[in-house]
Amino acid sequence: MRTEEEFYLRYYTGHTGKHGHEFLEFELRADGRCRYANNSNYRNESLIRKEMTVSPLMIKELKRIVAESEIMKEDDKHWPRRNVVGRQELEIRFGNEHISFETAKIGSLADVQDSKDPEGLRVFYYLVQDLKCLVFSLISLHFKIKPI
Repeated sequence: MRTEEEFYLRYYTGHTGKHGHEFLEFELRADGRCRYANNSNYRNESLIRKEMTVSPLMIKELKRIVAESEIMKEDDKHWPRRNVVGRQELEIRFGNEHISFETAKIGSLADVQDSKDPEGLRVFYYLVQDLKCLVFSLISLHFKIKPI
């Protein structure tokens, strides 16, 4: 049984290339703390860091999204490994359950279909899309900026 107190979610995607270490990362905690970082050195862009507090209702919705995705049942052992294109990480602590996934960057659903575990990777892919949309919406509403 999940306890209401335990909830943590962190997503990271990044690579190291000719512009250095470029990444996008966000984390959300049960207390409502939301942190966001985007480092793109392209055209001398600087590190963007934002932090805000979201309502308990938003955390409840986030928990619902994670629970309905059934990501906690997945295993990343057959997912593509990180490579020169980059990597993605997803860590979730939900009640007594804890997962930590790492996979290569996914360019499209074709990459998902071609993997050794298309069903599990599809769950990851769609959850990440939903989480990124949610976080980008919160940031643009709160800070009136457009994240990349």
